[in-house]
Amino acid sequence: MQILMIRHGQTKGNLEKRYIGSSDEPLCEQTCHYLEHYCQQGKNECPDKLHLYVSPMKRCIQTASFLFPGYRQEMVNELRECDFGLWEGKNYEELQYDSDYQKWLDSGGSMPFPEGESKAIFTQRCCTAFMEIMKKERPSDRDVKLCLVVHGGTIMALGEQFSSFGKGYYDYQTAPLCGYRFCWDENQKLFTEEQEWKLGDAWFL
Repeated sequence: MQILMIRHGQTKGNLEKRYIGSSDEPLCEQTCHYLEHYCQQGKNECPDKLHLYVSPMKRCIQTASFLFPGYRQEMVNELRECDFGLWEGKNYEELQYDSDYQKWLDSGGSMPFPEGESKAIFTQRCCTAFMEIMKKERPSDRDVKLCLVVHGGTIMALGEQFSSFGKGYYDYQTAPLCGYRFCWDENQKLFTEEQEWKLGDAWFL
């Protein structure tokens, strides 16, 4: 089964390089104008059998609405971004002299966010939600395509967990309105093909 994962468009906090996880920011004005123009050019024609799963955060719902107008969005709460706790809404300039932040950086991002989620708990949440989606779908049906409009962290968590290529969490970092195309092997429960994707590319492999 072919699966496309798209990171939402930019928000004001993204532009300011802030940790935007549980904050329910909408897309910034520039992104909305860009997507309106993109869609007016008729570049967003989609497959007939597309099943669309979306994080319930505004930035994902808006992105999906621009890219897939008229498609039913199935909200999956557990696919929302990581909760950054006390660092939510802050950026490096505001945190660089925080000793706890330096310890987190030194840990390679493995330590839990203070009063937020750990990478392990976040990854488990996302992967459990993804497997629930796959239980509902019929991976043997080659005509059905899945699209997840989610967050950068969600894509990193799922990429690391289900990759058959031995890649790590941060190897799947992606820019806004970019993502990955995967092929899911139901027997192995792994992604056996993957390709980076950006807006304007073909939707699927």
